[in-house]
Amino acid sequence: MHENPVGGNCRSGIWFVTVGCTAATVHWTTVVALVELAALPPLRANLLGWLAALGVSFAGHHRLTFRGHGEAWTRSAVRFVAVSGAGFAINELAYAALLHWSGRRYDVVLALVLVAAAFVTWWLSRRWVFRRKVPTPAP
Repeated sequence: MHENPVGGNCRSGIWFVTVGCTAATVHWTTVVALVELAALPPLRANLLGWLAALGVSFAGHHRLTFRGHGEAWTRSAVRFVAVSGAGFAINELAYAALLHWSGRRYDVVLALVLVAAAFVTWWLSRRWVFRRKVPTPAP
């Protein structure tokens, strides 16, 4: 069995928050820069912000939050992109609805959506993407 060198749930949680905040910052600042400087619509900029944050998020979670999980990085990457892509689709729908009905600024709405998405991402990452490999008992 592979041990978690980070040392348990508390450190894993700290890394999750650190990596998640870093990726969310990349996502949010990319969106704001594209809207403010390139005049892109917020929903289109959100796609590019997600793509910019995707590599940051996977690398951080693979190497820090869930390290020692025992799965090949390629298998985890495919799972991560699947989870992140599904999460992005939900994020984009929620973002579009809130932009339309809330009357709030695009950057504030995006921050709220990113925080909500973080909780779902953590749960799916822990339970499926980076789940610990259970050793096969010797015959």
